[in-house]
Amino acid sequence: MADLVYHITSAEQITRASAMGEYTPSAFASDGFIHCSYSHQIRQVANVRFLGRVDLVLLEIDRARLFCTVLDENLEGGKDLYPHVYGPLPMSAVVRILEFPCSRDGTFELPRGVGV
Repeated sequence: MADLVYHITSAEQITRASAMGEYTPSAFASDGFIHCSYSHQIRQVANVRFLGRVDLVLLEIDRARLFCTVLDENLEGGKDLYPHVYGPLPMSAVVRILEFPCSRDGTFELPRGVGV
């Protein structure tokens, strides 16, 4: 089990969350968890779900600092398992907040320092 998981969100949402000390995305109310990825999944998720977005950041999260359940699962029927955080994310669990701009063509590459 990898210790680091990643979440893509807007810089604006993280600015608000940092001031509050906790992050809960708007989809949490309907989904019941925070969608995350392992490093090898980030590009695919970003290019499918966030193509062309210029306002994004990537949260690097230490799952050992979380007090809630984190399950590796795929709720869409695929084989690849994604980490889902079943609770609000304390900002103290966020190791780094990385800028995550898209390229000119709208696609994403891993930020420097994020391993595969």
